[in-house]
Amino acid sequence: MSATGAVLARPSVSGGGAGLLPQVLLALVCGAYAAGAALGWGSPELALFMGDFGLSAAALAAAVSCLWYGRARSGRLRPAWLLFAASSFMAALGNGVWGWYEVVLGRPVPSPSAADFCFLLFAPPAIVGMLVLAKRPVTRAGWICLALDAWLIAGSLLTLSWSLALAHVAQFGGGGEPVARRAFSLAYPLLDIVLISMVVAVHFRRSSANRSAINTAIAAFALTVLCDALFTSPLLREHYRSGQILDAGWFAGSILLAYAPWVARREAAQAPPAAAIRRPAQPSRATAGSLAALAPYLAAAVCTLGILYNVMDGRPIDGVMLFTACAVVLALVVRQAIMLLDNITLTQELAEKENHFRSLVQSSSDVIMIAAPTGILRYVSPAASGVYGRDADELVGSELASLIHPEDLGSVVHEVRRFLAASPGEEPTTRIECRFRSGSGDWLNVESTINRHHGGLIFNSRDVTERVRLQAQLQHSAEHDPLTDLPNRSLFTKQVRHALAGRRRTDAGTAVLFIDLDGFKAVNDTVGHQAGDELLVQAARRLQESVRSGSGDCAARLGGDEFAALILGDGDRDPAARECRILEIADRLRARLSQPYQVVGGTEVRVAASIGVAFAEPGIGPGELMRNADLAMYRAKAAGKNRVELYAPQMQADVTRRAEFATRLRTALHDGEFVLLHQPVVELGGGRITAVAAQPRWRSAQGILFTPAEFLRVADSGRDSGRDSARDGGRGGGEDAARTAELARWTLEAAVEQAAERRRDGFPVPVCVRLPSSRLVDKSMPPKSVETLLARHGLPSGALILELTDSDPRVPLDELEHRLSALRRLGVRIALDGFGSGYAAIRALRRLPIDMLKLDRGLVEGVVESSRLHKITSGMLRIAGDLGMQSLAEGVDLPEQIVALRAMGCTHAQGTAFSGPLDEHRLRRALNRGSYPVTRSESPVLVGGPLPTRHLGHIAAHGAAHPAGHGAGHGAGHGPRRAESHTHPPSRSNTETPVPPT
Repeated sequence: MSATGAVLARPSVSGGGAGLLPQVLLALVCGAYAAGAALGWGSPELALFMGDFGLSAAALAAAVSCLWYGRARSGRLRPAWLLFAASSFMAALGNGVWGWYEVVLGRPVPSPSAADFCFLLFAPPAIVGMLVLAKRPVTRAGWICLALDAWLIAGSLLTLSWSLALAHVAQFGGGGEPVARRAFSLAYPLLDIVLISMVVAVHFRRSSANRSAINTAIAAFALTVLCDALFTSPLLREHYRSGQILDAGWFAGSILLAYAPWVARREAAQAPPAAAIRRPAQPSRATAGSLAALAPYLAAAVCTLGILYNVMDGRPIDGVMLFTACAVVLALVVRQAIMLLDNITLTQELAEKENHFRSLVQSSSDVIMIAAPTGILRYVSPAASGVYGRDADELVGSELASLIHPEDLGSVVHEVRRFLAASPGEEPTTRIECRFRSGSGDWLNVESTINRHHGGLIFNSRDVTERVRLQAQLQHSAEHDPLTDLPNRSLFTKQVRHALAGRRRTDAGTAVLFIDLDGFKAVNDTVGHQAGDELLVQAARRLQESVRSGSGDCAARLGGDEFAALILGDGDRDPAARECRILEIADRLRARLSQPYQVVGGTEVRVAASIGVAFAEPGIGPGELMRNADLAMYRAKAAGKNRVELYAPQMQADVTRRAEFATRLRTALHDGEFVLLHQPVVELGGGRITAVAAQPRWRSAQGILFTPAEFLRVADSGRDSGRDSARDGGRGGGEDAARTAELARWTLEAAVEQAAERRRDGFPVPVCVRLPSSRLVDKSMPPKSVETLLARHGLPSGALILELTDSDPRVPLDELEHRLSALRRLGVRIALDGFGSGYAAIRALRRLPIDMLKLDRGLVEGVVESSRLHKITSGMLRIAGDLGMQSLAEGVDLPEQIVALRAMGCTHAQGTAFSGPLDEHRLRRALNRGSYPVTRSESPVLVGGPLPTRHLGHIAAHGAAHPAGHGAGHGAGHGPRRAESHTHPPSRSNTETPVPPT
């Protein structure tokens, strides 16, 4: 508490230096005037001037000062200062009239005179101002007690003054003295008695606002009344002359009253903030309260002393004294009766409040404890038996420290000491949470609010054990996987961050392992999701058992079938040794996780594990370390699965390169970097161009044209191709599907638009557009988008051939069949691409409405060299003929292939044997020509033997027939071939160009 008092006293100390100079100047001025009055001022004329006009100037200064402060301020105390200004002005006017007679006119002041009226008017404004300064009572009894106290003080002073001097004044001069003079002689002391009574009453009942200023004003009026009392005395009045030492008291009173507003102004400027107003009770306040209670009794004692003085002096008790004494006694009796009734009412209210307090404390579910400064419990509420399981009487007298958990005691003591050292205004309460020993010996989580109490502390405590347990459960659920109870990604990230930033951050060899279960989706699809969940639980158990216990290593499940492990370093500085150690741990984990699992119904299933390892290098963050391990894990899956892969910086470079390429690819469509080329489709019977195949190309910044297969392969190079199909659709496959769908949409729109323009220009050749079957049943694609596109550009539906390019088994054939049937009814022809590549093509041929079969390029490339392939291709073409379908061979690059395919019954072909993909200008030149020469051979085609001899002149004829086909987006690799340059067919597709270095 002493520290608190020191803190609250600081504002006044800081302003002490500023308030000391005015006080010194005030003391010097009053001292100089007193010294001059004591020494007679050097001459009678100067003494008269200083005694009259000097007092008038001091009173006028007080009037101006109080008037200025009263006009500038607002509030309840403003009228008091204005009344003090009026009182001081009357004193200044009276002294000025007095000086007019003595100094200017040079004759004695008559009695009574105008100065007497001014002096009489000095007291009433001051008395009313004192009443304004007094603290207003809040009840009617309080107002009555205030009036009685004022009368008790005034009556006792009147009795004493009457016995000492006023009786002599009233009889002074006998019957020959004028009545007015005798009245003035009695009015002075009576008004002074009333004023001093108000001074005493205000001193004990003054307002708490501007306390120093009010004390200064009270001192000024007290000094003035004292001088008036001395002046009223017959002994001093007969010998009084202006300029004597008595004037120094009046001068000092006026100067003090003039200084009082400046004290109030400085006090308001240095007032502490509202938060610091609350301060503990001080001993002086208690003493002041005791004196205020004893004031009426002291007044009665003074009245008794006045009567005793008259009796002992042998003078009779006159009617004035007897009446005054009786009135004082009656006022004292009435006041005591009021106080007695007030005390009875207060006692009843106190008892009622105490009962309320006791009821609240005893019925409260919180435990209220009062502890002494030594930590001994003085009081414990009855709720302790229900909360702590211990009786309140048992806890009283025990040490609080013995009931708090030893691990929490240090923090509790630190918080309590900090709270006691803080200012009560700034921090009235604080809160702590600790474990408290119950009656059964268990530890309860208790939350307590602490308040100060007479140097000790009040604890308002409640049991929050259930809340703490619930918070712990919620925290555990938020940071752990609900299926395996392993840490989740969030907690694992925190553990990695702690390992990188903790005391072992300099340990070499700390590594993160990312683990993925290969083939987990197949378990879900074949055995069921319940078996998959059981497999994950067993895998988590194996992983947790495999990491080192007690070393700080930990395992986590990141989601799905992805797990992770944190292996802390052992301080080994040898990179090869630490790498060997971590790879050994990872391989042991891989072998352990790849063992068979017994799931629901005793079914045995197997999965493999692909593990990526990344070491914590200096300066690496947790996010970067986990990303490196993730990249290494996907590289392990791409390299064949069921293996361990160590992170290398090149992996991140590949990811960055693919991301940049994918970003460029996404913007290429919007920036117009894609162009559309067309390759003629030739009828093998007569060489006539019957259709054109639309082929998109991407023009790179270097001016190279990339085919779809090429730029998709560049974008996906190094991708985790070995990932499960479920995750392909979620992460990589989703990106591929989005790119493919956007490219297919652009190709279809551009092909239809350009075909419509060619038709309007007199080239009504159909256009073939490759379209994934998944695109036709895509929910995001409008149901009649193809029909709308044809109608918008005015292209007849028969001028469009859609080539189905994929055989995704997930595409529903029923929905695809319904969609293709609707398009065929409009005249759109359907071609099945990749026919002969597998079971999916046969399945599609059986279910879907197909108009044309497009042979897989693998059947065309070796049709001349391989007799087996020749028979397979011949069988496929026979199927097309039996079904009444046209056939189209793609990738026809050699004249021998033309001869062989035509002999087998193939109806159409496209490839560099006729022309490569052409831009719009060269395409129109080819369409204007209308056909290409078709190689015809009367001799049978040799199968399985050496290639037929090709003559340079024949090849040159073909090159001359379509010279433009090799310059529209192809390099030299597609120029005219020399006869001796080939003994084997080209292994590269005719629609692909070389991939430039990236």
